[in-house]
Amino acid sequence: MKSFYHFMMQYRGNKQLDDPKKLADWMFYDHSFPKHAKDYDEISDYMEWHTPFPEAIVTFDQLWELYIEEVRP
Repeated sequence: MKSFYHFMMQYRGNKQLDDPKKLADWMFYDHSFPKHAKDYDEISDYMEWHTPFPEAIVTFDQLWELYIEEVRP
């Protein structure tokens, strides 16, 4: 199963600067982000302490649902 970080990298190439792209770019440049994590609580805890923009946690929750659908069909 791929990590959430790996799942998110598909959003880095977006031309428009939407919240998924902003979150993916932040994850890419944040060297402390748990890049191998596959656990919601681990990533959510990190996001609560290191939120990059106001909508980041809502965006994370929405994308987590897509991640679960993709990696655990």
